[in-house]
Amino acid sequence: MSRTTFEMAREGVGLLRMDRPDALNAIDIAMLDEMVGHLEAAREDPEVRVVVLSSTDYSAFSAGADLKEELDHEAKVERMQKFADLYDLVVGFPKPTLAACHGYTVGGGAEIAVGCDIRIGGSNLQMRFPGAALGVPVGAARLVTLCGLGAAKYLLLGSQTVKADEALRIGLISRVAPGAATEEATLELAGRMAEFDPESVARLKQMLHRWDDVEGRSADEGRGQVTWQDEGPGLG
Repeated sequence: MSRTTFEMAREGVGLLRMDRPDALNAIDIAMLDEMVGHLEAAREDPEVRVVVLSSTDYSAFSAGADLKEELDHEAKVERMQKFADLYDLVVGFPKPTLAACHGYTVGGGAEIAVGCDIRIGGSNLQMRFPGAALGVPVGAARLVTLCGLGAAKYLLLGSQTVKADEALRIGLISRVAPGAATEEATLELAGRMAEFDPESVARLKQMLHRWDDVEGRSADEGRGQVTWQDEGPGLG
């Protein structure tokens, strides 16, 4: 059974939705594979100029990794590698990426969101990076470049849950929309972006990433995650 959907929601705009509403869109290995497949296809498709990541249920973008998935050690390492690969794919995606962050946006779901170029937050947003609470060394590479060292420490070391107003204040999101309208607001912005010259947009994104080196930091963090899972205590 498919765990994701992908469609052309508007001209030039691909919409990738996570579709496990009964599990708050918790991400298992099958979902990771599907998301990578959709993004790799969208990367090569000239008809796709912008990609929006969302979910089919506005109560949750994603609650993060599916910790109920029964895996042996080897499979847990494989899952962590797939998460790292997905984060790098989102961060390094050559076209603009936007996340419709409605409801629970936690752990791996929050990491995917902050890997995107722009986030629109739902008024029902609850975003949390539980790395410190779970012992997972993840989040610093993308959060520091997004909202600064101080805010990243607040979010990561305190494993704080932030709602829409606070997320807007510290730069985690760019705009707040009514919870049920979060995806539509994100698609509206994506549609305007899709009207721009794609080569010019891609060039600007490359410049920003080259000067900031977010892609290099993300890749380095991913290698550390996988080593921690393989040789350290790892995630259950």
